[in-house]
Order: sequence, then C-alpha cells, then structure tokens
Amino acid sequence: MPTYSFENVIAWQKAHNFALLAYRTTQKFPINERFGLCDQFQRAAVSISANIAEGYKKLGKADKLRFFNIAQGSLEECRNYILLVRDLKYISDEEFAELRDSIEETSKFLNLYCKGIVNNNGIKDEEVL
Repeated sequence: MPTYSFENVIAWQKAHNFALLAYRTTQKFPINERFGLCDQFQRAAVSISANIAEGYKKLGKADKLRFFNIAQGSLEECRNYILLVRDLKYISDEEFAELRDSIEETSKFLNLYCKGIVNNNGIKDEEVL
C-alpha cells in the first residue's frame, strides 16, 4: 500500500512552487521593503502550502475545510501583493505573468481539492489530487 502525504496533493505542490517563486521574486525588491512588503508576501505565500499540509491530516471534513479556507485567504492576499508589486514597478511584466499564472494554477487545484472534500465523491482525501 502506498504511503500518502500532503506532498502527494497537487494543490500543495502548486502552492509550494508558488512560495518558491514568491521568495525568488521578493529577493529583488528594494532593501527598504525587506521588513515590509517582502515579509508580508513571503508569509502569505508560505501560509498557503502550510495550511494545506496542516489540513491534510485533520479527520473531520469541517476541520479540513477550515484550514483549506485559510489557505484560500492567504492565496487571495498573495494575489493582492502581485498586483501591488506590479503597480510599484518592483517586477517586470514577465515576472508578473509568471506570478499570476502560478497563483491561478494554485487556486484552481486548491478549489478542486476543496470541492472534492465537500462532495466527498466516495474518494479518500489521499486520492483527491
């Protein structure tokens, strides 16, 4: 029998990749943003995958969805930061597109994962990838 982990969840994989991208991107921000926007953006990005991981092992559907909802809130916070850093001209158009595409992909899979939990579909959480 295979071992299942939050690492098998595509939503977590997408969120993890987004966090890595957010960290790479914020390293290029002005030094005066190190303890402001950089910190906020990084924390929100990490929160997405961390809450998916934490919710993964929760036993109750409501408990799982609470953590996934927190992840969705952090995802929307990051969506705001992506627009803000674009408008502040901290990132290029190409970097904006990469961040936007990554957050959209993460959102899509997180929503599908939540929908699978809500609908139950006779599928074990580990199989809802």
